[in-house]
Amino acid sequence: MSDVLAVAEHRRGDLRDVSYEVITAGRQLADATGGDLHLAVISGDVDGFAEKLNREGVDEIHTVDYGEEFNHDVYVQAIEALCDDLDPAVLLMPNSVNGLDYAPAVANALSLPLVTDAIGFEWNGRLTATREMYNSKVETTIEVDAGRVAVTIRGGEWPGAEGTGDADVSAFDVEIDEDALGSRVTGFEEASLGDVDISEADVLVSVGRGIEEEENIDLVRELADALDATLSASRPIVDNGWLPKNRQVGQSGKVVTPKVYLAIGISGAVQHVAGMKGAETIVAINTDPNAPIFDIADYGIVGDLFDVVPELIDEFEG
Repeated sequence: MSDVLAVAEHRRGDLRDVSYEVITAGRQLADATGGDLHLAVISGDVDGFAEKLNREGVDEIHTVDYGEEFNHDVYVQAIEALCDDLDPAVLLMPNSVNGLDYAPAVANALSLPLVTDAIGFEWNGRLTATREMYNSKVETTIEVDAGRVAVTIRGGEWPGAEGTGDADVSAFDVEIDEDALGSRVTGFEEASLGDVDISEADVLVSVGRGIEEEENIDLVRELADALDATLSASRPIVDNGWLPKNRQVGQSGKVVTPKVYLAIGISGAVQHVAGMKGAETIVAINTDPNAPIFDIADYGIVGDLFDVVPELIDEFEG
């Protein structure tokens, strides 16, 4: 009982980034427990998903070929059966809309303690998980007094697994009780999510309260255009109604992991940082050399954005 079982996630035929992140987190735990890392792929194009998820660090991939889309009861039954068969020390799931749908039910069915929204952990015979509380103002550690535990991890906290693995891939035979299925997906209707999904952007130019006035946002928008980037914002900009909600980065907005995140006039409040600290490269522009954003920035410019941004526009448009 030292193995780790992680659960992949997909939506509408596409694997989610967190599927690769649970591999990294799961490998970290498996190294600590001294066990193997097992990955469960449930529903959809399981063979295609398994091929893409066969990354370094995965020991075995188990596919459950039932249905095309996420179904609460299918996931609960499949994961419960996998845990009965594998007896893992840790069950690792995404802290996503889907993950938080089935994780409590699985934990209850298996009589496992459940830790949600973990951003880090250690293993010393028992799990110690790190979580954030009070709008990310403080970090807390939770020591789980049990040998087996279920955990959901926050997206963007671990890098996605890379490389090509050599995991064994096998179909897991589970008899799904169709009479116990309380719902079925019959179709999709697109909701109005605004003009853009900032979580999919490779480069984000984000503006904060340092922009001072709504009309000044056009200056930052011009820079975003010059960089072929997507415009986003911190919460004060959205609260003022200067940009729509779908552009907000942060704990109460969207978690983003772009290749480049350019923070302009953003101080770096913990709620905002929680949504963008997973970016590969962070560049900050702020007049205050002691602004918290500089603590996580890879590159920083101490200066007035109204002086710096026009220079950058000239540089990238030239």
